[in-house]
Amino acid sequence: MTARTALLALSLILGTAPLASAEQPTAAQTPAVAPPSISVVKAERREIVASVPVTGTFVPRETVSVGADVEGLRIEELLADEGDTVKAGQVIARLATDLVDADLARATAQIARADAAITQARAQVEEAESANTEAASALQRTRALSAKGIVGQDILDQRVSAAAAATARLASARQGIALAEADRASAEADRRSLELRRSKAEVKAPTDGLVLARSARLGAVVSAAAGPLFEIARDGLIELDAEVSETQLGAIEKGQPASVRLPGRDESVAGEVRLVSPKVDQATRLGRVFIALPPSPALRSGSFARGSVETARSEGVVIARTAVLTDEGVARVQVVKDGRIETRQVKTGLVAGDEVEITDNLQPDEDVVSLAGTFVRDGDAVTPIATDSETQTAEAAR
Repeated sequence: MTARTALLALSLILGTAPLASAEQPTAAQTPAVAPPSISVVKAERREIVASVPVTGTFVPRETVSVGADVEGLRIEELLADEGDTVKAGQVIARLATDLVDADLARATAQIARADAAITQARAQVEEAESANTEAASALQRTRALSAKGIVGQDILDQRVSAAAAATARLASARQGIALAEADRASAEADRRSLELRRSKAEVKAPTDGLVLARSARLGAVVSAAAGPLFEIARDGLIELDAEVSETQLGAIEKGQPASVRLPGRDESVAGEVRLVSPKVDQATRLGRVFIALPPSPALRSGSFARGSVETARSEGVVIARTAVLTDEGVARVQVVKDGRIETRQVKTGLVAGDEVEITDNLQPDEDVVSLAGTFVRDGDAVTPIATDSETQTAEAAR
């Protein structure tokens, strides 16, 4: 029998209570249970920016097709290639002009021939005018003599006929001048047309821009059926043709700032919304937004890119979205005050990613339960454990 068992038996015999054992702790020695720990974050006053994510393809703002204004000429020289920046009026291709030069020489010869014909016709007019004057004078004298009976009627008839023939020859000569001058005008028009055709043998850029495509090939004969020789992005401007969900399209307006991340690079390019399409695709339920970007060699037409459009900006109290509990349209947060949970009804403002703005009933630097409504209720005693913004974001992601 152990000493403790013997002591207990003796106590029962004597009718006394057993002595307190040194191994049994007293009530005063029992430690108090600590309240459960809970993760909290500080409400911060800072700027919050709401944005809408977009995805799309880089496209030229305006494409200019450049072709030859003449047909049937061979491409002799190419002075621009894809990726080149060109200026308005710059020669980007030349066509062979040997055939045009031959036609131009022929037109020049026709003009010289017409000039000679005009000179000859004018001489004939002068001769016809002299003969007509002489015939008219002879007729006048003959009529005077006929009236006196000096000459017969037959002589008078001859003079009348000669005068009429002289007048006809004069009219014919004058028509010869008109015909020669018309031939010269026709030849002159042909020469101007050929000179214009020759000038069009130099294909020039109609605007400043970036050459996107070149279908022209040396030795090829140009024709309208072959399509344009070059495709140029006017002023070198490339923009993002982006798609946005119809539920978010209403938040985007013309002129809002945007940020576009370049494919394969860490850098982003700042731009702004140039146009919001009034149409939504019935099949995909996506709308289109065009984001204007500054000229840059890093922007390549056809590349895929992601970006975001800033729709609103505000300065206020910001917490994690997971710290807000919404029930039937009413938003609440759980604040730790003096070691106890205090549930408050709040009003929310902008929402940006994993953060939300609180516009009422929450002050900066107050401790807010990072995962609202999950573990504790109003009035519970807790031990707050502060978490930084990175931990808060990770918890929100989970």
